[in-house]
Amino acid sequence: MSFSFGSAGAELGPRGAIAGFGQEQEGQAFNGRIALRLLTFLRPHWLRMVAAFGLMLVVSALTLAAPYLMKVAIDQNIAQGDIPGLTQTGLLLTGVFVAIYLASAGEQYLLSWVGQRVLATLRASLFRHLQTLPLGYHDTNIVGVTISRVISDVGVINELLSQGLITLIGDTLILGGIVVVMLSLSPWLALLTFSVLPLMALATYLFARRAKEAFRQTRARIAAVVGDLAEDISGMQVIQAFAQEEAALERFDSVNRANRDTTIAAMSLSFIFLPSVEFLGMLATAIVLWFGGLAAMRGEITLGIIVAFLAYVTRFFQPIQELSQLYTTMQAAMAGGERVLALLDTPPAVADRPDAVDMPPLVGRVELQHVSFSYRDGSPVLHDVNLTIEPGQMVALVGPTGAGKTSIVNLMARFYEVDEGAVLIDGLDIRQVKQHSLRRQMGLVPQDPFLFSGTIADNIRFGRPHATGEEMETAARLANAYDFIMALPEGYQTPILEGGANLSIGQRQLICIARAVLADPRLLIMDEATSSVDTLTEALIQEALQRLMRGRTAVVIAHRLSTVRRADLICVVEAGRIVEQGRHDDLLAQGRLYRRLYDRQFVDFNME
Repeated sequence: MSFSFGSAGAELGPRGAIAGFGQEQEGQAFNGRIALRLLTFLRPHWLRMVAAFGLMLVVSALTLAAPYLMKVAIDQNIAQGDIPGLTQTGLLLTGVFVAIYLASAGEQYLLSWVGQRVLATLRASLFRHLQTLPLGYHDTNIVGVTISRVISDVGVINELLSQGLITLIGDTLILGGIVVVMLSLSPWLALLTFSVLPLMALATYLFARRAKEAFRQTRARIAAVVGDLAEDISGMQVIQAFAQEEAALERFDSVNRANRDTTIAAMSLSFIFLPSVEFLGMLATAIVLWFGGLAAMRGEITLGIIVAFLAYVTRFFQPIQELSQLYTTMQAAMAGGERVLALLDTPPAVADRPDAVDMPPLVGRVELQHVSFSYRDGSPVLHDVNLTIEPGQMVALVGPTGAGKTSIVNLMARFYEVDEGAVLIDGLDIRQVKQHSLRRQMGLVPQDPFLFSGTIADNIRFGRPHATGEEMETAARLANAYDFIMALPEGYQTPILEGGANLSIGQRQLICIARAVLADPRLLIMDEATSSVDTLTEALIQEALQRLMRGRTAVVIAHRLSTVRRADLICVVEAGRIVEQGRHDDLLAQGRLYRRLYDRQFVDFNME
C-alpha cells in the first residue's frame, strides 16, 4: 500500500541537495558536547581502550629511548672502544625496536577491534532509530543522504574515536618528551632547532582555518552525490522511458563535478601543508648539522648528541604531520557527528506513551471520531472525518486523487498522529496502546507489491518468521500463488532480485497476499491490488483477496469502482471529507459524486 506518497510532499530532492547543504550551519573545529556524546560509544570497550592506551605509552617511551641509546652507543661504547658495552647497547636497542613493533601491532589490533564494534553499534543505533521515525520523516528526507549519514559520516566518526584519540595523546606525549630530552641534552642547540616552530604554528593556523570550511563542504558534496545516485538508480525505468539518459547524466555530472572540485580543493590544502612541514623539518635538520657540527668541532658537544638530535628532529615533525591530518579527521568527525547526533535526536512524531498498554486481540471495530489531520501546519488534509467500521465489514474508500483516502488509512495504522479527534479500535484510542502490538495484528496488501531481497519463502514468512513449511504452503495456496511458485526451478527457495525484477507484478502481488494470509491479521488494509495486472491474473488476485478478507475487517482504497460492488460500505472521499456513504446500488441511485466517478470509469472502459 502506498502510504503517504506525496501527501506529505518532499520539498527537497537530491538535485537540490547542494543548495540544502549550503544552508547548514558552519561546523566547529571541536565541539565538546558532540565529542562527549560520541565518547559514550566507547564506554562498553573501555578495558580494551585502556589496554591500547597502555601499549601507546610503551610505544611512546621506547620511541624516545631509541635515539638516546644511539647516543650512548656512540659516546660511551664506540668512543671508548668498549666492545662488550657496544654489544649490550646494540642488543638493548634491538630489543627496543622489537618491543615497539609488538606493542604497535597490539595497539593497532585493539583499536581495530574496538573500531569495528563501535562502527557496527553506531550504524545499528541509527537504523534502529530510523525505524522509529514516522513515514513523514522518510517522505521529506533524501534516502541517499540518510544512507550517507549511516555509512560515510559514521565511518569518519569511528576513525576519530578508535584511532584519533590514541593518536592525539600518543603524538602529544612524544612531542613533549622530545622537547624535554633535547633540552636536557643541549639546551642551546634545542632552542636553535625550535626556532622553526613559529613558522610551523603559522602554517598550521592557516591550514586549519581553510580546512575547516573545505572539509565541511566535502562531506556535504559526498552526501549530495549519494542522494542523486540513489534517486537516478531508483528512477532508471522512467529515465530510459523518456529517453532522458543524457539529461540525467548531465545533472549527475554537475553534482559529481562539484564533489570533485570540493575534494580537490580540500586535498590541495594538504598538498601545500604537508610539504611545508617536511621543508621545516629539513630546515631544522640543517640547523642541527650546521650549528651542532660547529659545536662538535669545538668540543662543546659530542657526536652522539648530534646523532640523537637528528633522530629526534625526524621524530619531532612526524607527529606534527599526523596531528595535522588528525585535525582534518576531527573536522569531518565533528561535522559528521553533528549530523548523526541530530538524526539520533530527531524525536519520533509518533511515540508510545509511557503508560501505553499492549493492544488486546482485535475484534475489528474501527471508529474515526471528528478526525482532522495535516502533514504540515496550515495545510489540512482531513476535516472532521467521522467513520464507523463494524467487525468483519469490507469498507471501500473511493474518490479523486488527493482526496485523503491514503491519509485515512495512515491514521488507522498510526503512521501519523491526528491533529484533532481520535481513532478508536475496539473502543481503545490507538494512542493509548503500543504501536507494535497494534500493527502486528494488522495486514497490508500494497498497490505496488514490495518484496525484500531473499527467497520467496523469506518474503512469505516476513510477518511470521517462524511459521512452518506447511503453514507457508497453505498461505500460498489460499493466495493462488502455489502453482506459479512450484513451477519455478527452485520453488520457495527461488532468490528474489532487487525490486522483484525476476517476477511479474502479478506474481509479486500474489506473494504479498500470501504474506498477509500467513500473518493472519484481524484488520486488513489494502490498496487497489489489481490495477497493473492482466485480466487472468486479476481474477486470481480477486479470488485470493476474497479468501483473505473472509472473517476480517478490511479497508480497501479502491481505484476501480467495479471492484467494490460487494463492499459492505463505500465511503466517497472528497477534499478531505467523507461526502457520501452507502452501498454500491444506493450510491448510484443518489446520482452524486460516486455516480459521476462510476460513469466516467464506465465510459473510459467502453472507449478502451
